[in-house]
Amino acid sequence: MLGEEALLEALNSTPVLDGVPDDLWQDDATLRQWAVHHGSTGGPAEREWLRRTRGALQAVARGERGPQALTDCLADVRQVPRLGPDGLDWVLEVAAERRLAVELVLAWARLAETLPGRLRPCANGDCCLFLVDHSRANSARWCSMRTCGNRLKARRHHERQRQADTATTPDAPGSTSPEAP
Repeated sequence: MLGEEALLEALNSTPVLDGVPDDLWQDDATLRQWAVHHGSTGGPAEREWLRRTRGALQAVARGERGPQALTDCLADVRQVPRLGPDGLDWVLEVAAERRLAVELVLAWARLAETLPGRLRPCANGDCCLFLVDHSRANSARWCSMRTCGNRLKARRHHERQRQADTATTPDAPGSTSPEAP
């Protein structure tokens, strides 16, 4: 079963690079490699399901759509209990080309249940990545403090500095200049 790491890999496969949106899964070979890494074949139908499900998961995680957006992916899927030597296991019954897509939805559902509200988009409006907030205070805002966090903090600092400089400049509108003797 896929977990949080694979879910974030999928959600974060559409980054903005040098200001230009990119889709890492647009390349069939890259997506096939991801699928193989996660125990599947990455065939054409599977790649289509993965792309479609990723888009729906991104929309749900951004709050643009409700969980019903995932209904198509879950149609005719069953989890069946099976007793084995180690006890009870739940076996996923789904067509092979949909298995990874369904597992992504299940990973999202587990995360929503165990860490409600902790999966969120990066607070940097120029970034398309997602994060899972594991902080105690639930206050993480950026996908990466090194990139988005520092960038936004530096931007705000420069803006405050610029406003302070403008307010103290004698020729600035609204500032008072000393009267001539």
